[in-house]
Amino acid sequence: MLEDAYLLQCFPETHNITLSYQYYSKQEVVPLECAIQTYAWGKVGKKSKVAQLAKGSNPNFSINDELTYAELWMGTHPKAPSIHKARNIPLSDWLKAYPEFLGEKITKRFPGEGELPFLFKVLSVGQSLSIQAHPDKELAEKLHKEKPDLYPDANHKPEIAIALTGFEALCGFKPYNEIAESLTQIPELQAVVGSELADKFKDDAAEAASSPNLLAVNLKMAFTALMTCDVTALHIQLKNLVQRATTGKHSAGNLQSELLIRLNSQFPGDVGCFAIYFLNHITLSPGEAIFLDAGLPHAYLSGDCIECMACSDNVVRAGLTPKFKDIPLLCSMLKYECKTSRTLLFPGVKDPNDAMRITFNPPVPEFSVDRIKVSGSARFYTLKALDSGSILIFIEGNGTLDIPALETKCDIWTGLVVYVSAFHEVNMSTYPRSVGAAAAPRDLVMFRAYCSL
Repeated sequence: MLEDAYLLQCFPETHNITLSYQYYSKQEVVPLECAIQTYAWGKVGKKSKVAQLAKGSNPNFSINDELTYAELWMGTHPKAPSIHKARNIPLSDWLKAYPEFLGEKITKRFPGEGELPFLFKVLSVGQSLSIQAHPDKELAEKLHKEKPDLYPDANHKPEIAIALTGFEALCGFKPYNEIAESLTQIPELQAVVGSELADKFKDDAAEAASSPNLLAVNLKMAFTALMTCDVTALHIQLKNLVQRATTGKHSAGNLQSELLIRLNSQFPGDVGCFAIYFLNHITLSPGEAIFLDAGLPHAYLSGDCIECMACSDNVVRAGLTPKFKDIPLLCSMLKYECKTSRTLLFPGVKDPNDAMRITFNPPVPEFSVDRIKVSGSARFYTLKALDSGSILIFIEGNGTLDIPALETKCDIWTGLVVYVSAFHEVNMSTYPRSVGAAAAPRDLVMFRAYCSL
């Protein structure tokens, strides 16, 4: 059978065919087969970290150099559920049959049987995603009830993005004075927002600095005016602005020329090109993170990242996309707060008892993420037991993973994804079995998502 063949492949020296079935219910570390999304904004072929990881975890996977590989999904979301490799069934079916591996705190707190409260991903961004935001729980339930075809989940979608490479995004509204400066110095922006509204925004700058309510009102009016501006005026003004940015014939104003030209080349004439003058342009170094709560406008622009979120696929879009846009809804649901780029960074916390582990713990109950880097010179590492099930992905390195329930070991390789059952400790080594102890060990880099209740 397929499951016996798989276990023989992973554990050839100890697996006993006649005893295999008695171990299935006890198996605490489960290798997973995970789905890939080939959205248009992904990276092409071998340039995609998603494709590289998929190839690493599945030798039979063939990378198409003309296909864009955008997301690797790890979890139980029905759109693209992970598969229990040994049984060839959805992970959720196995967890439904053995809820103790999910953990009592998850089964009591979150509805559904066999469902993880989080969705874990790897993203490879080749071109801009849409300018978007995610609804809070109350709005998500309302949207799902009214338009389930557009909003498939009755759940909110707070999320964290942790950079694997240099990672670029638009995120949150810029400081008020910076937006006012752009409205002053860029006539094309003033034209699409409207001169009267732009003048009021600039004139209120001093008062808005000490009045969050005035700031929010003015920001909402100006941003909504931009996003709902006349299409003909938009195309004329954007064409003029791009031409100025391309030729360099501008005497004042930070046009963010490279970004403007790039976005317009990806989405010609799109109102989202003007949004760069309202939203912070952030570049993350590997290991840095941003947390995106409900109502925070954002758009990923380029790079690779780990992403984790509450289990939902709800997105409200307003620009930089050919997909369905609901601009009035997005403008009505945003949090109109101004922040600097640096204040949007979400720092990880080093574990005082484990120098190899950094934890990103957002203010939501559904998930936390650990980044773990085991130095090759350390040789051994113990992944601590948690009171919830977790998903572990190996991003770099090779090694050996203990499988106590099967009384054997499994090779670790780049791209391996495993489910770790609640209350289960995992031992690993930086020495792969297939190479032998004489080989030089390599650093292991892994990310682990789990429920943070």
